[in-house]
Amino acid sequence: MLQACLKGIFLGWVLVAALAHAQLTIEITQGVDDPTVIAVPPIDLRGGGLDTDLGSIVAADLERSGLFAPVARGNMLSFPSNLGEIHYRDWRILGTEYLVVGEASRIGEGRIKVDFALVAVPGERTVLNQSVQGRASDLRGIAHYISDKVYEAITGIRGVFSTRLAYITVTPAPGGEMTYRLMVSDADGARERMLLKSNEPLLSPTWSPDGRELAYVSFETGRPAIFRQRLADASREQVTAFRGLNGAPAWSPDGRRLALVLSKDGNPEIYTLDLVTGEFTRVTRHFAIDTEPNWTPDGRSLVFTSDRGGSPQIYRIDLGSRDIERITFRGNYNARPRLAPDGRTLVMVHRDNGQFHIASLDLKTEDFRILSRTSLDESPTVAPNGAMVLYATKRNGKGVLAAVSIDAGVKFFLPTREGDVREPAWSPFL
Repeated sequence: MLQACLKGIFLGWVLVAALAHAQLTIEITQGVDDPTVIAVPPIDLRGGGLDTDLGSIVAADLERSGLFAPVARGNMLSFPSNLGEIHYRDWRILGTEYLVVGEASRIGEGRIKVDFALVAVPGERTVLNQSVQGRASDLRGIAHYISDKVYEAITGIRGVFSTRLAYITVTPAPGGEMTYRLMVSDADGARERMLLKSNEPLLSPTWSPDGRELAYVSFETGRPAIFRQRLADASREQVTAFRGLNGAPAWSPDGRRLALVLSKDGNPEIYTLDLVTGEFTRVTRHFAIDTEPNWTPDGRSLVFTSDRGGSPQIYRIDLGSRDIERITFRGNYNARPRLAPDGRTLVMVHRDNGQFHIASLDLKTEDFRILSRTSLDESPTVAPNGAMVLYATKRNGKGVLAAVSIDAGVKFFLPTREGDVREPAWSPFL
């Protein structure tokens, strides 16, 4: 009976429905009021020959950030590939503020080098002039690297276009069953890859700090259990096998421990697991439900959800002293805490007028703001540069992934062609 209830709770938390597996595509719904005009002509081998349009990928990356308005290829008066070919008058006519030029060359069997530059059109100033090398089979990765460098040179913020996403999809199977998949893709949804397929629920993927592993919850053993899995070779191991609840894994910043929720002693409590020694340490002791732990960037504390005050709210516990403080006070529902890398911005699911939205709280100024206005918003995950939040939501009756900037000024969707996507997790810098 307990196991059936726990399984029901898990399924209720993620609002599982009939999902479909499909490639993710980008739809930008809101950007800044005055985006920077940037031009990215084609980046190719001299004379052509690349089967991937690197310039288009870079332009799409920058546009997705909501901060840039790329010049359409059809409006370009010329297609320079290096600094010597730039006619600045052509770009001033189009109101271009920045221009990216680049050219690829083969440097060995299966490898290419791309020389690229960023120039500020007003003043005709070279801002960036670099090279990147990589496998010819990883042209998208090279393009994302260029996007990262251009974004950082203009904004001063490290780009996240080279990072990856993990998420769960579920599709109907014969006989009314469901097929669950653990998926990984580029940050723009491309190069989607399945890591695991199961006829039992998969939940709560979380990245190791080095980006080489995922931990997640699986019901394949007949009860919820936590697994860790390497991305390189798909090898995996089960790390918990207790009766009752085994859930909500979260990797410590140093990669040595997992925070998790266990009910092995009768009540859902927060524990930590030393991944080297295999030792479990109980962190919380309360008759309420304590769940959804997440580490502070310094690894000294955990934030978590608890109903110990009568409704779900977010608390912080110091792992040394075990002192606990309540963090959220606005409204009667705040859950699924996630801290930005600066440790200052707390992102959460907040109930507002009966609707679940993504909200943020500045822990220093106590500034509280609702970031999303979509439907049934859940499972926020913060980009490693702290600039964006990805979350699961509903759109036209389907589950999709959506993103919003931490100041709520930029918003976009990563919808599937059909069906739903759930439980996103943004990777660290790779």
